[in-house]
Amino acid sequence: MVDRKLENIEVVKTTPLYKKFFRVDEYSFKYPLYNGKMSGVVKREVMNRGNAAGVLLYDPDREELVFVEQIRIGAFIAGENPWVLECAAGIIEAGETPEHVAVREAEEEVGAKVSALEPITSYFSSPGGLSEKIYMFCGRVDAAHVAKYGGLPSENEDIRVVVVPVGDAEKMLAEGRFNNALAIISMQWFMINREKLRKKWGKL
Repeated sequence: MVDRKLENIEVVKTTPLYKKFFRVDEYSFKYPLYNGKMSGVVKREVMNRGNAAGVLLYDPDREELVFVEQIRIGAFIAGENPWVLECAAGIIEAGETPEHVAVREAEEEVGAKVSALEPITSYFSSPGGLSEKIYMFCGRVDAAHVAKYGGLPSENEDIRVVVVPVGDAEKMLAEGRFNNALAIISMQWFMINREKLRKKWGKL
């Protein structure tokens, strides 16, 4: 049986296809099969856009969650409502940690100061064609002191800050009104860990 380890995956060739804000490469590779043999050369296109971090913002004193709403061209192309309700998030630049990005994006997009940060999980957004890994956190904020609008004009961001009572957000999740993985996964985690989080964070 062939051992399925990283070192047993052979990249035969990497062909650059596109590079602008995102980069797309074609990888020709061989890998160990479940039948114990090695595969032939397989070609796959992969978008390399770096990793990202997102943060679900929670005020345990007011029992409110803070989201951002902004236009997403991918949803528009798919024929969906392009104004998507999300968690604050951003790309991790060279030299940054996921925690730093979560705190930074909360300030840039929401105008919120994160006073505590709890890791949720990390996951690959679409590993069949993206190398991107997303790191998720829950951040403590004062929902009474957030901006109405946020984002950086230099990045063409036009963001509406949306403060939602916890009960309403849970209902929105149950009704399928969140349509992106970051919001859905973070809300599911929050519903499981809410009481533990309240005990840990206590009062401001």
